[in-house]
Amino acid sequence: MAAHLHILGICGTFMGGLAAIAREAGFRVTGCDANVYPPMSEQLTALGIDLIEGYGKDQLALAPHVWVVGNVVTRGNPLMEAILDAGQAYVSGPQWLAERVLRGRHVLAVAGTHGKTSTSSMLAWILECAGRKPGFLIGGVPEDFGVSARLGSPPCFVIEADEYDTAFFDKRSKFVHYPARTAILNNLEFDHADIFGDLAAIERQFHHFIRVIPSRGNIVLNGRDEALKRVLTQGCWTPVERFGVEEGWQAGDPGPAGDFEIQHAGRRVGSLRWMLPGEFNRLNALAAIAAARHAGVQPETAIDALGRYKGVRRRMERRGAVRGVTVYDDFAHHPTAIQLTVEGLRAQVGAARILAVLEPRSNTMKLGVMKDRLPASLAGADRVFVYGGGLGWDAAAALRPLGERARSFEQLDALVVAVAAEARAGDHVLVMSNGAFGGVHAKLLAALSRQAAA
Repeated sequence: MAAHLHILGICGTFMGGLAAIAREAGFRVTGCDANVYPPMSEQLTALGIDLIEGYGKDQLALAPHVWVVGNVVTRGNPLMEAILDAGQAYVSGPQWLAERVLRGRHVLAVAGTHGKTSTSSMLAWILECAGRKPGFLIGGVPEDFGVSARLGSPPCFVIEADEYDTAFFDKRSKFVHYPARTAILNNLEFDHADIFGDLAAIERQFHHFIRVIPSRGNIVLNGRDEALKRVLTQGCWTPVERFGVEEGWQAGDPGPAGDFEIQHAGRRVGSLRWMLPGEFNRLNALAAIAAARHAGVQPETAIDALGRYKGVRRRMERRGAVRGVTVYDDFAHHPTAIQLTVEGLRAQVGAARILAVLEPRSNTMKLGVMKDRLPASLAGADRVFVYGGGLGWDAAAALRPLGERARSFEQLDALVVAVAAEARAGDHVLVMSNGAFGGVHAKLLAALSRQAAA
């Protein structure tokens, strides 16, 4: 009989991906979570994985071989308390993955404050197009694969390497568990204010990650990032390949068709044509091409693959259009990511109006640590609508530098009404949140449809 895993916090992007991989590897998988919503709930249901709403201690009767515990679980959780009282075996998600899946494989890990999901997806797609059939676990759903995770065929495995902590009983960053042979370090800013006191604390975790990359490995590093430079000064025993700088990989400015030149050490490698906006996506592409080369894929093959890359759900994903108003969904949840997302859309739509709709939902944002950076990050939008429900700080006061362009709302329905009333043909409504945002995308499209019918 197959070993049985019961996963606590199964609907998180990481734990849900782990569940899919475990099922593919032949384990019997069940799980529970407090909040069950798409796309992860749909993905798990399609895989035949039974989901239980909540953390009732009656789940102890399932008697799995091991409980796999997500970092959303804290002491006081009724099921976790019952597991501890019963003295049953439990393990963190990253540790289970490292021991059962990653050991012996060529792990390509993508770390950084921004761009992990997009870069991981690009890298996995390059390896797929090169015939490698990689395994992967990504914090989103790549359009090219339709799933966020799969076991794949050895040796290659691509993983989004998160610096957030592992579990309530293991406060190390997740990525220290992953035996990376190829590592991308995209960028590094202060984030996760709920667990890190300052940027230096995060830099130390990144150095812990670097310390376990073998000397025969490869670090693909954003050569422009000052924080990453400081990380390297703490010690590095692995060859470093840089992108975004003259001595490494570089991307030229995009032409009218979206194509741009790629160079390595001053030598032209090829030209990539795609429709993804923004310099940050071009840098992500460079990192993916360099990492794939370390896994044996020629840059020309990688460029050809990226020319057919479709992107990731919830990364500037077009959700619909009604009476000439287009609604997008994006995961941006940090001021830098918000600014880059707005700038990327602006590059696409030119002078057309952008209506930015933001839910400050991440732990860092809810704590108000980044609130003073919000006006600058949203300055490129023509109108700004912020959902302030449940925040511990005054969103209206934080947005005051934007003047009449910005409004905040305590009720989601009121926000939807306001956005629908403001929108006119030719506008682009950019919704940004790292959660479900109360289904606001569908509500906005429905409100626009009602207006059109009226």
